Amino acid sequence: MAIINFGGTQEEVITRKEFTLDKAKKVLANETIAVLGYGIQGPGQALNLKDNGFNVIVGQRKNSQSWENAKRDGWVENETLFDIEEASSRGTVLMNLLSDAGQIAAWEQIEPHLTAGKSLYFSHGFGVTFHSQTGIIPPKEIDVFLAAPKGSGTSLRRLFLEGKGLNSSYAVFQDATGKAKEKALAIGIGIGSGYLFETTFEKEVYSDLTGERGVLMGAIAGIFEAQYEVLRSKGHTPSEAFNETVEELTQSLMPLVAENGMDWMFANCSTTAQRGALDWKNKFKNANKPVLEDLYESVATGNEAAITINANSQPDYRKKLTEELTELRNSELWQTGLEVRKLRP
Repeated sequence: MAIINFGGTQEEVITRKEFTLDKAKKVLANETIAVLGYGIQGPGQALNLKDNGFNVIVGQRKNSQSWENAKRDGWVENETLFDIEEASSRGTVLMNLLSDAGQIAAWEQIEPHLTAGKSLYFSHGFGVTFHSQTGIIPPKEIDVFLAAPKGSGTSLRRLFLEGKGLNSSYAVFQDATGKAKEKALAIGIGIGSGYLFETTFEKEVYSDLTGERGVLMGAIAGIFEAQYEVLRSKGHTPSEAFNETVEELTQSLMPLVAENGMDWMFANCSTTAQRGALDWKNKFKNANKPVLEDLYESVATGNEAAITINANSQPDYRKKLTEELTELRNSELWQTGLEVRKLRP
């Protein structure tokens, strides 16, 4: 365990040096890890664990695209690929990586197989934290823990294949055996985490829902649209508006932030850009902080969970989602982006 000073606050983190892959494999040597769900997180985590030498099977609803995707990735029907109930029966560590809505729908299939001595794993605190709405209440005689990669399953797999890793949080909700933390860390290392930092199920879901709706996805998408529309309304061409809004940020500036921080990015821009950015930064902060406060409150009260559960449970949810994403894709902003990406050397 390493003690790191993050901006003046000390925090314990787990790295691959303190908790090696060999140690992780010893912790889980006698376990059958059943990855339930092969959608967003399932493929990356299952394949990384398999490649790292763990005993892994996959549980997925038959006659679905995800079932076909699992077969394409090398999982063999009735050997390493089963329906959800059969995989839940065979597994000793059940990794519940179904979507939040999928977890609610499949809970009656999974729960009977959560017998004493087994473990239940999540990569999101949603189902357990909002149990009054989801109905997901784990039996008391099992270990319940999570490891949550800070990124998509696609990124987790890509970085793993590059010899890198996504940072992950970990948490223990229930420790029936006295080994829940050790198992959480072992799987966190096994899936290819860069380092692991401790949280709780509640804090994980509060930060995750706030981040997704805020800076990571919702806010950035909204501010992209706002700036693009302002530039277009002032007579700038689509190419110019897109390059000044999206392309320069994603291809030039954000890599500098990722490399050495925001100050490094500022230092590597013109003095005119530096002055303007520093002058306007707090205006954007002051305008957006109240919105983010409202967002966090909506998450913490369970309102966002209720909205999500209600929307995802509608029979036409997928159809409406496709329509919304199609509208986004077909907007001038992202159609311009499509053409700009084709022009990249």
